[in-house]
Amino acid sequence: MQNLFQLISVLMKWSRSVRHSRMLMFLTATCGIISGLGSTALIVVINTALSGNAPKRTLVWQFAALCVIIPITGFVSQYALFRLTSQSARDLRLQMFRQIMAAPYRHLEELGTHRLLATITDDIPVVTAAFTSLPLLGTQFAVIAGCLIYLGWLSWPILVLGVVWMLFGIVTHAWPLKRAVHYFQNMREQWDAVFKGVRALTEGAKELKLNRARRNAFFSQQLQPAVDQLQFHVNRANALSLAASNWGQMQFFMFIGLLLFVVPMFLLASRPAMTGYTLTALFMMGPLSVVLNTLPTLGRAYAAAKKIHEMGLSLTSQPAEIAEIASAPVQPTWRRVDLVGVRHTYRDNDKVDEFQIGPLDLTIYPGELIFLIGGNGSGKTTLAKLLLGLYEPLDGEILLDGKAVTLKTRDDYRQYFSVIFSDFYLFDRLFGFSNPDLEARGHEHLVQLQLDHKVRIDKDKLSTVDLSQGQKKRLALLTAYLEDRPIYVFDEWASDQDPMFKQVFYYQILPELKARGKTVIVISHDDRYYNLADRIIKLERGQIEYDKRQNVDTAVTRFA
Repeated sequence: MQNLFQLISVLMKWSRSVRHSRMLMFLTATCGIISGLGSTALIVVINTALSGNAPKRTLVWQFAALCVIIPITGFVSQYALFRLTSQSARDLRLQMFRQIMAAPYRHLEELGTHRLLATITDDIPVVTAAFTSLPLLGTQFAVIAGCLIYLGWLSWPILVLGVVWMLFGIVTHAWPLKRAVHYFQNMREQWDAVFKGVRALTEGAKELKLNRARRNAFFSQQLQPAVDQLQFHVNRANALSLAASNWGQMQFFMFIGLLLFVVPMFLLASRPAMTGYTLTALFMMGPLSVVLNTLPTLGRAYAAAKKIHEMGLSLTSQPAEIAEIASAPVQPTWRRVDLVGVRHTYRDNDKVDEFQIGPLDLTIYPGELIFLIGGNGSGKTTLAKLLLGLYEPLDGEILLDGKAVTLKTRDDYRQYFSVIFSDFYLFDRLFGFSNPDLEARGHEHLVQLQLDHKVRIDKDKLSTVDLSQGQKKRLALLTAYLEDRPIYVFDEWASDQDPMFKQVFYYQILPELKARGKTVIVISHDDRYYNLADRIIKLERGQIEYDKRQNVDTAVTRFA
């Protein structure tokens, strides 16, 4: 029962419109109670009709009225809570999405995609599905309460016996149910491992197909153990849930046995009275079975709700850095970006990794063409993420035109950059653009990127993103062109291009961006093009090995 109240409390907190949710909850509870009490009253009418102690005409009208009231109030109760459930599920998903978007990028990396997916795809449906059973559960509680009141009206000693027996049942029922909830929580934790394996299975399908030994080892060492552990916790949780439910039914049968065979030995009662006791007790069996079968489901839902709550706390434990409304629009002119003593350290579960970048001192100026070079693992991409404001420096600070970039201004600062990472994601729509000439401008760039024969723009939707990796990168460059921001960062952009378009990138695209006054930072291993840079920054083991400027003719001959 504690899990039930905690589950309701959590969902009420999540709901966006609290006042509206309370009204729906009140309507649900009121109609559910009326429906449950009506069901109990129906038993009273039936028992009275069997005993023949009241005019049949009166009983007929009472019976007919109850046959109308019970289904109508039941419908209103269930529909109101379905509305509440739908609203809560919607608000819960949107709140989780907002938290993910507002959380620091580094924190999302630490959480892992598999945990976020498990919460969104598994936990939320479990909670909302369980919540839809609450109208029926509330009605059953009302029926049980009404039956107990009727038993007390028939005979208060019988009521006392029933209450004592129910308390004994609740106490003995609590232990297996509590253990079941424990295994439901373990089961939920194991789902994270399963989702991690599924993600590796789908994203690494090509590699697994090509290597039998790797495929077999992956299956036996990661997938199968995760699924086996999940099955173990599922079996334990369901076994204890079934044991608790059947033990409750056994106790109910024992209570009926007490009424039929033991109570008459100590309490004088007429046959109609005994018929009333037994009929009421048998009628209570249905509602009690519903309650006993629903409690394990609510236990699993509570485990899922707790996981969602913990994930929400984990996301909100880091300060939100996303501005809902831009507080400082991007200025068309800027003078410099400074990294002063910036340092970043990778941490894994509060354990410091061996790799550290910095402390770094670096200044970026408008109109520069900068090549950021260095070996694999030297820290080039990490430096780019620090410069972009995706990573918060552990030490030091980033300054834009002499003003420190803070938590409050970091989102505004990031609007100065257009970036294509090596692990970029390509959206199939041009989100965030409201230009009336978007299609015309986009088509011009598609021609320049040699994609006009494959991709069209319909309003803000791309006709296809099913392209080769090199073509996808060109399509990502289309978005960067349309953003038209002061600073461009390309992370190994040319690595997937054919030799022809690689030269287009270095000899045509980069000089054109520079001629437009853009600062361009290129992370590259293409040493044959290093002479094109105004400035070369080399990183080695997280430190700047050198930062040199070159006397380059800015009028680079375009590739023809």
